[in-house]
Amino acid sequence: MKIGKVIGRVVCTKKIPSMEGLKLLLVQPVDQDLADAGPALVAFDTARAGEGDLVMYEGGKEAAQANPNGWFNPLDAAILGVVDAVETGAAR
Repeated sequence: MKIGKVIGRVVCTKKIPSMEGLKLLLVQPVDQDLADAGPALVAFDTARAGEGDLVMYEGGKEAAQANPNGWFNPLDAAILGVVDAVETGAAR
């Protein structure tokens, strides 16, 4: 599982059937210090996340299996949860 920050929405007027009803969000991957960690990606949302939320996401075939419309689809990133807090183990 990876952590990212929702930085925007993606709007599509036409989608393949397995994407119908899915909200697409733009996610910026972050590292353990919450600094940007690579290029942004598009993920479908299963956790009702919104812009500015810190989220857990997964990529690859595991992400496709989270699609409520069926697992046989071309989606390769899914938001699976909204993060409440991050603790790194360092004394604060």
